[in-house]
Amino acid sequence: MHRDQSPLRAHPATEQVPSLLVDLDLMLDEFTRRPLQAEFRFDPGTPAVIGVEFLVERGASRSWNIGRELLHRGLTSMSGLGEVRMWPTLPGGPPSSWLLLESPEVEALFELPTAQLARWLDATYRIVSAEAEWDVLNWDGLLDELTGGPGTPTDA
Repeated sequence: MHRDQSPLRAHPATEQVPSLLVDLDLMLDEFTRRPLQAEFRFDPGTPAVIGVEFLVERGASRSWNIGRELLHRGLTSMSGLGEVRMWPTLPGGPPSSWLLLESPEVEALFELPTAQLARWLDATYRIVSAEAEWDVLNWDGLLDELTGGPGTPTDA
């Protein structure tokens, strides 16, 4: 492994999924919504994590890394706990889900359309299946990073 290569990254896959730009609403309170966009990105080298950048009209954009499984499950049922949670809205309106992001500094609740996100997530699972998510990790590199040193050579 090269020093500039993250242990959590795999070799680049030949197939790519284009990023997804989604219109969503930031809930400022129970009755006030602020429309904005978010860009969802998938890297086959780290398939368990989806990068999401919330694009703000004025000011700095905010980025979060969210588990792909959490997003997928949150389309149909309660998913996640702690800082990131997602669940479907009540039936009756257009299919959408709530995405709650919390940190010590901020709490944000978004409503996002589910059909568009579901199709995009399905495309990511065609590139790297849920079963193969952890197979692409460089486990030796990860162990080296966690222990602070190079791994012990193994006999071949």
